[in-house]
Amino acid sequence: MKYLLGMLIALSALALTTDQKIYQTKSGKVSFFSSTLIEDIAAVNNQVDSKLSNNGQIIFQLAIRGFKFENATMQEHFNENYMESDKFPKAVFKGKISNIAEVNFDKDGTYKTTVTGELEIHGVKQNVTATGTIDVKAANVAAKSSFKIKLADYGIKGTLIGDKIAKELTITVNCKYD
Repeated sequence: MKYLLGMLIALSALALTTDQKIYQTKSGKVSFFSSTLIEDIAAVNNQVDSKLSNNGQIIFQLAIRGFKFENATMQEHFNENYMESDKFPKAVFKGKISNIAEVNFDKDGTYKTTVTGELEIHGVKQNVTATGTIDVKAANVAAKSSFKIKLADYGIKGTLIGDKIAKELTITVNCKYD
């Protein structure tokens, strides 16, 4: 009898853990934009690895060298002078959607979300909170967000920053999950 009860508890626990669904992509998109009086700077990375669980856990990881610029010189300065991409090759965000209970992954719709977590850029970790949306359509899931970061918060200085790069960047995330 104890064996049967133990098996029922184990099967119940297994059933609860298998209800977790993980959506993932290796082709997410992260872009950033900076505007000053001198020039606008924009870049996009289309090789973002991300996982989103229906329990609200979310992670993004990307190679800094994956950012592409219209101007090759800007790209070179970005990697060598500002981001030190050889020393700090990736950026990572690990967080949780605080209002995941409001998202119905089985029903088409656009759901407003709030994500809190830790963003690591240039070897520095900072807590970040951002709003965004999760779009569900025909069982396909997409996540979008836009938020600002301050370069100084991540120790990004560079010898040429001055007035060429804004002190604050707008980061935009757009991932379509499998």
